[in-house]
Amino acid sequence: MIRAGVTDMAACVDTMSDMLGLFADGDYRMAGTENNSHGAQIFFPETETFPGMPVDGPDRRFMAMPAYLGGDYQTAGCKWYGSNVANKERGLPRSILMFTLSDKDTGAPLAIMSANLLSAYRTGAIPGVGARYLARDDARVVGIVGPGPMNRTSLESFVAVRPGIETVRVFGRSQGGVDTFIAWAAERFPQLALEQVDSFEAAVRGSDIVSIAVPSQSGSQHYPLVRDEWVKPGAFICCSAHLAVEESLVQRSRHVADARKIYQAWAEELPEPAHETVGIWGIHLVDRVRDGRMTPEQFEDIGEIIRGVAPGRRHDDEIFIYSVGGMPVEDVAWATRVYRNAVRDGIGTTLNLWDAPALA
Repeated sequence: MIRAGVTDMAACVDTMSDMLGLFADGDYRMAGTENNSHGAQIFFPETETFPGMPVDGPDRRFMAMPAYLGGDYQTAGCKWYGSNVANKERGLPRSILMFTLSDKDTGAPLAIMSANLLSAYRTGAIPGVGARYLARDDARVVGIVGPGPMNRTSLESFVAVRPGIETVRVFGRSQGGVDTFIAWAAERFPQLALEQVDSFEAAVRGSDIVSIAVPSQSGSQHYPLVRDEWVKPGAFICCSAHLAVEESLVQRSRHVADARKIYQAWAEELPEPAHETVGIWGIHLVDRVRDGRMTPEQFEDIGEIIRGVAPGRRHDDEIFIYSVGGMPVEDVAWATRVYRNAVRDGIGTTLNLWDAPALA
């Protein structure tokens, strides 16, 4: 996967920009009757019900995420993953992912891929798409809140689209996490000045781009709160996890999501207010539209900006809050590009599905 270009962030940002435009056009399908479902998830009981059946725990689940994408892709696929926080005790990633890319007409598999890097890079590229269209051209300072893998790939995408970035301020809950992030960033981007800061506020103040990826419990009282006075004019705030925003900042910001429809579909499965269960900012925007605190037109879609249906940045002082939720059509887009690279360059092992189908 690495040889086939899965870690080529600049190409991934271009692919995600293309995909989000196709999404805005409607040239895609995902699960569910409205074609906007995130996928199907297996939940486990809180206590042992049958011998050998797993029990619930932090991020303990299996999930299938299928999608089809049109345009120049014309492929379908499904990401399958198991997830368990206890994996870390075994030296494994929390989630272990595989991806099957299929022919859109026959349904036959084109490729079976390891998908941890595939998923990480497509996830990190979506913030880069937002920064390309919404951040100031002269962005110099990035504030990182939550120095985990998600913010690693997010920083890669920011640098890919805003090469003038000079300084990165990092705030994290554990010193080990901060040290690991700074060591990685120093090796990956030796041109950047890297600073550890001692608070959420310090990471936000003075930053042109702020990337927040902090896991938290459900319930708005647990979500990291961005205060109005911290945010500089013209800032681009990207949130890939739970978030709360001071009301005065909500009122003076523009609110853009990677894909508005996925939050609407997601919120339909949750009790109201949905943001109290799933704290992603796009879910909060659904709640605000539902209860009349925001008009539908104020909940914007990056795909419409990409397509020129809605305006991008209108002036230097405009503040954007950008929600990243993730969806399986992103995996299909990046998997298709990586697969085509592999075919072109002769990378991978050809597997024989059959000599002749036994039950045709």
